[in-house]
Amino acid sequence: MTLQNLLAIQSLMEFSAQREDIQRLLAAAERNLQDSGVAGISDENRFDMAYKCVMQCSMAALWANGYRTSTSKPGHHQTAIQTLGLTVALDARTVVILDKLRKQRNINDYEGDPIPPSVVEECQRQARLLMEQVRAWLKDNRPDFC
Repeated sequence: MTLQNLLAIQSLMEFSAQREDIQRLLAAAERNLQDSGVAGISDENRFDMAYKCVMQCSMAALWANGYRTSTSKPGHHQTAIQTLGLTVALDARTVVILDKLRKQRNINDYEGDPIPPSVVEECQRQARLLMEQVRAWLKDNRPDFC
């Protein structure tokens, strides 16, 4: 699957981001990652903040490549995560891990299953690594967005 294929089936839309857009989204991702480490709030909320960082980094990666997800179609979180191999050359193993975190988020949101502390920590770790990957990719491939 390519980004062009996803555009053709309307899972993606063309999008022209500006430097300020990317920087604002990454700053929000950074705040969410920091907030996920605040002690004294529930594991579910800490997980949500770390997961939100993952999504914001995924969106920034898409935007930097000239696309955004079609939010009018179901599955836009899945699309954003699964395109990371195409947008910022994220390895397939990590994409699978991020997709498992997406599924865990859905189970928690829609079925109320609790989030174990170990999953919160893994989501925080993955969010931090993804932030580093996206920033490095931008520096090497789209310095105009840095």
